[in-house]
Amino acid sequence: MSQRHLFLQYLAQTSDAPLMLEIEKAEGVNMFDKNGKAYIDLISGIGVSNVGHRHPKVIQAIKDQLDKYLHLMVYGEFIQSPQVKLAEALVQTLPPGLDNVYLVNSGSEAVEGAVKLAKRVTGRYEIISFKNAYHGSTTGSLALNGNEYFKQAFRPLMPGIRHLNFNKEEDLEFISTNTAAVIVESIQGEAGVRIPENNFLKKLRHRCSETGTLLIADEIQAGFGRTGTFWGFENFEVVPDILVCAKGMGGGMPIGAFIAPKELMKVLSLNPVLGHITTFGGHPVSCAAALATINVIHEEKLAEQVPEKEKLFTKLLQHPLIHSVRHKGLMMAVEMESFEILKKTIDKAIMKGVLTDWFLFCDNAMRIAPPLVISEEEIKVSCSLILESMDEIQNR
Repeated sequence: MSQRHLFLQYLAQTSDAPLMLEIEKAEGVNMFDKNGKAYIDLISGIGVSNVGHRHPKVIQAIKDQLDKYLHLMVYGEFIQSPQVKLAEALVQTLPPGLDNVYLVNSGSEAVEGAVKLAKRVTGRYEIISFKNAYHGSTTGSLALNGNEYFKQAFRPLMPGIRHLNFNKEEDLEFISTNTAAVIVESIQGEAGVRIPENNFLKKLRHRCSETGTLLIADEIQAGFGRTGTFWGFENFEVVPDILVCAKGMGGGMPIGAFIAPKELMKVLSLNPVLGHITTFGGHPVSCAAALATINVIHEEKLAEQVPEKEKLFTKLLQHPLIHSVRHKGLMMAVEMESFEILKKTIDKAIMKGVLTDWFLFCDNAMRIAPPLVISEEEIKVSCSLILESMDEIQNR
C-alpha cells in the first residue's frame, strides 16, 4: 500500500479534506515532496518554524544532546542542564519579575498550567478570555476559546468562563474581584491577525491591576521574533503576570512553557505538593533545540529583519481580489471577499509551489507567517506566484 493509503487508513484524521502533501525533506523555507518538488512554506507549520526548517544550529544542538541523554525523570526532580540553560535564556528575554519557568510539551499544556496557577494564587474561579480567541484544544483550553463552532460538540466544558469582545474598552468593566485571570493573545491569531487598538492592552493591564486579577499573555503565535520584537506584548508596552509560549520556541521540536514571578510559581509546590506535574515537559532534546533557537534569533538578528520583510510583503500583495492586509511583523492576514475565492487561491498557489492557509475563525483571509529567515528573493517569488494564482481566478 502507498503512504497515502496508509495515512488514510491508520492515522486519525482531523478533517475530511487533508492537504495530503507527502513531504520527504525540508530545509530553510522550503519543503520537498517525494518527487523533489519544492514548496515555499509561508505558514511555518502554523507558527513553529521561526528559524526555518532544520536550521543547522538547531540540528547540531539536537545531535549533541542525543549523545548525552534522553528522558531521565519527570519534570522538576533532577537538575538537567538543557532545562536550566533554557530557563535562564528565556528569563533574559523578559522584563524583571517574569523569572520562573515551568516547561511543558505544548501550547495547550502551557495554557492549562497558567490557568491552574492563576486559580491557585488568587483563590478565585472565574477566567476571562475574548471572543474569537484561540488557546488550545484540550477540554480546559477549549473552554477558553472564543468561537462556539469548535466547542459545541464537547460540552460541558470547564465552568466559570466569560468571553469579552476584543478591543471593546467598555467590556473591561466585567473584570471583577471574582476574576482569577484574563488570558489574552497580544495579537489575535486565529481571528485573522486582529491587533489591539486604542491602547486596549494597556487599559486591560490597568483593569487587571485594579481588581487584583492576573493577566496571562498568550504568546504562542506572536512570540520568538514573529512581530519584530522578541515577544508580541513588547509592541504594546505592557507586562503580563503570566506568560505562555510554545510553537516557535522549539525550532521544530515540541515544547512549551508558562512563566511567572517566582513568588507566584512557588504555590504549585505546596498544599498540595506537585500542584502541576508533567512527565515529558522540558524534554532535554527539545530544551536543547529551544536554546539553540533563541540563540539563532539573537545571533542572526531575525526579529530586527522582520519590519523590512513585512514592508515587502505588504508592498507586493496588491491585487483587486485582496480587500486588505492586516499585519504585525510576519504575522499577516490577507483578506478576500469570500472563502471560495480564498480556497481557490490557496489551491492554485500550492500547485505552483507556495503553501498558505486560512484561519480557524476567519476563513476569508490567507495566513502568511513564513519562517523569519525568508529572504527578499523568496518573498518576491512567493508573492508573484500568489498574484499569478489570483490573476487566473479573476480572468476565469
